[in-house]
Amino acid sequence: MTQLEIRWLGRLEYGAAWAMQRDLVQARVADQAPDTLLLCEHPDVITVGRRIGAVGNLLAPGDIPIFEVERGGDVTYHGPGQLVGYPILRLEGARRDLHRYLRDLEEVLIMAAAALGVPSGRAEGRTGTWVGGLRKLASIGVAVRRWVTLHGFALNVGTDLEKFRAINPCGLPAGVMTSLSVELGRPLAMGEARAAVEAAFARVFGDLGREVAANPTP
Repeated sequence: MTQLEIRWLGRLEYGAAWAMQRDLVQARVADQAPDTLLLCEHPDVITVGRRIGAVGNLLAPGDIPIFEVERGGDVTYHGPGQLVGYPILRLEGARRDLHRYLRDLEEVLIMAAAALGVPSGRAEGRTGTWVGGLRKLASIGVAVRRWVTLHGFALNVGTDLEKFRAINPCGLPAGVMTSLSVELGRPLAMGEARAAVEAAFARVFGDLGREVAANPTP
Protein backbone atom coordinates (compact mmCIF):
# COMPACT_ATOMS: atom_id res chain seq x y z
CA MET A 1 0.00 0.00 0.00
CA THR A 2 1.38 3.40 -0.99
CA GLN A 3 1.61 5.91 1.81
CA LEU A 4 0.47 9.51 1.64
CA GLU A 5 2.26 11.57 4.26
CA ILE A 6 0.71 14.86 5.41
CA ARG A 7 3.05 17.38 7.01
CA TRP A 8 2.04 20.60 8.76
CA LEU A 9 4.99 23.00 8.54
CA GLY A 10 3.51 25.97 10.40
CA ARG A 11 4.51 29.43 9.14
CA LEU A 12 7.40 29.01 6.73
CA GLU A 13 9.28 31.39 4.44
CA TYR A 14 8.30 30.83 0.82
CA GLY A 15 11.86 30.17 -0.37
CA ALA A 16 12.30 27.39 2.18
CA ALA A 17 9.03 25.75 1.15
CA TRP A 18 9.95 25.97 -2.53
CA ALA A 19 13.33 24.33 -1.89
CA MET A 20 11.64 21.60 0.17
CA GLN A 21 9.26 20.89 -2.71
CA ARG A 22 12.09 20.56 -5.22
CA ASP A 23 13.97 18.17 -2.93
CA LEU A 24 10.86 16.05 -2.36
CA VAL A 25 10.09 15.92 -6.08
CA GLN A 26 13.58 14.66 -6.79
CA ALA A 27 13.22 12.03 -4.06
CA ARG A 28 9.74 11.00 -5.26
CA VAL A 29 10.94 10.62 -8.86
CA ALA A 30 13.70 8.33 -7.56
CA ASP A 31 11.19 6.39 -5.42
CA GLN A 32 12.99 7.51 -2.26
CA ALA A 33 10.02 9.32 -0.68
CA PRO A 34 6.26 8.72 -0.41
CA ASP A 35 3.56 10.92 -1.87
CA THR A 36 3.45 13.93 0.43
CA LEU A 37 1.11 16.83 1.12
CA LEU A 38 2.88 19.83 2.65
CA LEU A 39 0.60 22.31 4.44
CA CYS A 40 1.77 25.68 5.73
CA GLU A 41 1.24 29.41 6.01
CA HIS A 42 3.64 31.95 4.53
CA PRO A 43 4.69 35.43 5.59
CA ASP A 44 3.68 38.02 2.98
CA VAL A 45 4.92 36.97 -0.47
CA ILE A 46 3.91 37.34 -4.11
CA THR A 47 4.55 34.61 -6.66
CA VAL A 48 4.51 34.96 -10.43
CA GLY A 49 3.68 31.96 -12.62
CA ARG A 50 4.55 31.16 -16.23
CA ARG A 51 1.53 32.78 -17.88
CA ILE A 52 2.57 35.31 -20.53
CA GLY A 53 2.08 38.85 -19.26
CA ALA A 54 1.79 37.79 -15.61
CA VAL A 55 4.36 40.37 -14.46
CA GLY A 56 2.01 43.07 -15.74
CA ASN A 57 -0.40 42.18 -12.93
CA LEU A 58 2.02 43.41 -10.27
CA LEU A 59 0.48 46.73 -9.23
CA ALA A 60 1.96 48.03 -5.97
CA PRO A 61 3.90 45.23 -4.27
CA GLY A 62 5.93 47.61 -2.12
CA ASP A 63 8.42 45.64 -0.05
CA ILE A 64 6.60 42.28 -0.35
CA PRO A 65 9.09 39.67 -1.67
CA ILE A 66 8.41 38.43 -5.20
CA PHE A 67 9.29 34.97 -6.55
CA GLU A 68 9.06 33.97 -10.21
CA VAL A 69 8.30 30.24 -10.17
CA GLU A 70 7.66 27.36 -12.56
CA ARG A 71 3.99 26.81 -11.78
CA GLY A 72 1.25 27.54 -14.25
CA GLY A 73 -0.98 30.54 -13.81
CA ASP A 74 -0.58 34.21 -13.12
CA VAL A 75 0.30 36.35 -10.10
CA THR A 76 -0.93 35.53 -6.60
CA TYR A 77 -0.38 36.58 -3.00
CA HIS A 78 0.29 34.35 0.01
CA GLY A 79 0.25 35.50 3.59
CA PRO A 80 -0.85 34.85 7.17
CA GLY A 81 -4.32 33.40 7.49
CA GLN A 82 -4.02 31.49 4.23
CA LEU A 83 -3.66 27.70 4.14
CA VAL A 84 -1.22 26.73 1.40
CA GLY A 85 -0.94 23.14 0.18
CA TYR A 86 1.86 21.61 -1.87
CA PRO A 87 1.06 18.06 -3.00
CA ILE A 88 4.11 16.07 -4.11
CA LEU A 89 2.31 13.21 -5.85
CA ARG A 90 3.30 10.73 -8.52
CA LEU A 91 0.49 10.70 -11.07
CA GLU A 92 0.02 7.20 -12.40
CA GLY A 93 -2.43 5.38 -14.63
CA ALA A 94 -5.66 7.29 -15.24
CA ARG A 95 -4.36 10.11 -13.04
CA ARG A 96 -1.73 11.08 -15.62
CA ASP A 97 -4.04 13.85 -16.74
CA LEU A 98 -3.35 17.42 -15.66
CA HIS A 99 -6.93 18.51 -16.33
CA ARG A 100 -8.16 15.77 -13.99
CA TYR A 101 -5.55 16.69 -11.39
CA LEU A 102 -6.69 20.32 -11.34
CA ARG A 103 -10.33 19.25 -11.02
CA ASP A 104 -9.37 16.88 -8.18
CA LEU A 105 -7.65 19.72 -6.29
CA GLU A 106 -10.75 21.85 -6.78
CA GLU A 107 -12.84 18.99 -5.40
CA VAL A 108 -10.67 18.81 -2.29
CA LEU A 109 -11.25 22.50 -1.61
CA ILE A 110 -14.97 22.36 -2.40
CA MET A 111 -15.41 19.43 0.00
CA ALA A 112 -13.35 21.10 2.72
CA ALA A 113 -15.26 24.39 2.43
CA ALA A 114 -18.59 22.53 2.55
CA ALA A 115 -17.51 20.70 5.70
CA LEU A 116 -16.81 24.09 7.26
CA GLY A 117 -20.21 25.48 6.27
CA VAL A 118 -19.29 27.38 3.10
CA PRO A 119 -20.92 26.17 -0.15
CA SER A 120 -18.59 26.69 -3.11
CA GLY A 121 -17.96 25.34 -6.57
CA ARG A 122 -16.26 25.89 -9.91
CA ALA A 123 -16.50 28.83 -12.30
CA GLU A 124 -16.62 28.10 -16.03
CA GLY A 125 -13.21 28.60 -17.63
CA ARG A 126 -11.50 29.60 -14.35
CA THR A 127 -9.36 27.33 -12.22
CA GLY A 128 -9.90 27.55 -8.46
CA THR A 129 -12.78 27.42 -6.01
CA TRP A 130 -15.54 30.03 -6.08
CA VAL A 131 -18.49 31.10 -3.95
CA GLY A 132 -21.52 31.79 -6.10
CA GLY A 133 -19.26 31.76 -9.16
CA LEU A 134 -18.21 35.33 -8.35
CA ARG A 135 -16.05 35.35 -5.21
CA LYS A 136 -12.76 33.45 -5.31
CA LEU A 137 -12.07 31.38 -2.22
CA ALA A 138 -9.01 29.41 -3.33
CA SER A 139 -6.36 29.62 -6.05
CA ILE A 140 -4.56 26.74 -7.76
CA GLY A 141 -1.33 26.68 -9.75
CA VAL A 142 0.73 23.56 -10.37
CA ALA A 143 3.78 22.16 -12.11
CA VAL A 144 4.80 18.60 -12.96
CA ARG A 145 8.23 17.03 -13.31
CA ARG A 146 8.33 13.50 -14.74
CA TRP A 147 4.70 13.15 -13.62
CA VAL A 148 5.44 14.20 -10.04
CA THR A 149 3.53 17.31 -8.97
CA LEU A 150 4.67 20.42 -7.13
CA HIS A 151 3.17 23.79 -6.17
CA GLY A 152 -0.55 23.50 -5.46
CA PHE A 153 -3.32 25.50 -3.82
CA ALA A 154 -3.97 28.44 -1.50
CA LEU A 155 -7.18 28.56 0.54
CA ASN A 156 -8.12 31.89 2.14
CA VAL A 157 -9.08 31.12 5.73
CA GLY A 158 -8.68 34.43 7.57
CA THR A 159 -6.44 36.19 5.05
CA ASP A 160 -6.21 39.99 5.04
CA LEU A 161 -7.92 40.44 1.66
CA GLU A 162 -6.63 44.01 1.35
CA LYS A 163 -3.18 42.54 0.65
CA PHE A 164 -4.44 41.29 -2.72
CA ARG A 165 -4.70 44.92 -3.84
CA ALA A 166 -0.94 44.84 -4.45
CA ILE A 167 -1.71 42.74 -7.55
CA ASN A 168 -4.38 41.65 -9.98
CA PRO A 169 -4.72 38.16 -8.47
CA CYS A 170 -4.71 35.62 -11.32
CA GLY A 171 -5.30 38.60 -13.60
CA LEU A 172 -8.55 39.53 -11.84
CA PRO A 173 -9.59 42.55 -9.74
CA ALA A 174 -8.62 42.15 -6.09
CA GLY A 175 -12.24 42.62 -5.06
CA VAL A 176 -13.17 39.12 -6.27
CA MET A 177 -11.18 37.50 -3.46
CA THR A 178 -12.99 36.16 -0.40
CA SER A 179 -12.20 33.94 2.57
CA LEU A 180 -13.86 31.33 4.73
CA SER A 181 -14.03 33.81 7.60
CA VAL A 182 -15.73 36.44 5.44
CA GLU A 183 -18.25 33.95 4.10
CA LEU A 184 -18.99 32.58 7.58
CA GLY A 185 -19.16 36.02 9.14
CA ARG A 186 -16.84 34.95 11.96
CA PRO A 187 -13.18 34.08 12.53
CA LEU A 188 -12.18 30.53 11.65
CA ALA A 189 -9.21 28.81 13.28
CA MET A 190 -6.47 27.62 10.94
CA GLY A 191 -6.45 24.24 12.68
CA GLU A 192 -10.12 23.72 11.85
CA ALA A 193 -9.56 24.56 8.19
CA ARG A 194 -6.48 22.37 8.06
CA ALA A 195 -8.35 19.35 9.45
CA ALA A 196 -11.08 19.77 6.84
CA VAL A 197 -8.55 19.99 4.00
CA GLU A 198 -6.63 16.96 5.25
CA ALA A 199 -9.81 14.87 5.43
CA ALA A 200 -10.98 15.98 1.98
CA PHE A 201 -7.56 15.36 0.43
CA ALA A 202 -7.45 11.85 1.84
CA ARG A 203 -10.91 11.15 0.41
CA VAL A 204 -10.23 12.52 -3.08
CA PHE A 205 -6.80 10.95 -3.44
CA GLY A 206 -7.55 7.81 -1.42
CA ASP A 207 -8.91 5.84 -4.35
CA LEU A 208 -5.45 4.51 -5.17
CA GLY A 209 -5.28 2.66 -1.85
CA ARG A 210 -3.07 5.19 -0.17
CA GLU A 211 -2.59 4.94 3.54
CA VAL A 212 -2.66 8.41 5.08
CA ALA A 213 -0.10 9.21 7.76
CA ALA A 214 -0.59 12.63 9.30
CA ASN A 215 2.42 14.29 10.88
CA PRO A 216 0.97 17.43 12.50
CA THR A 217 3.01 20.04 14.26
CA PRO A 218 1.09 22.12 16.84
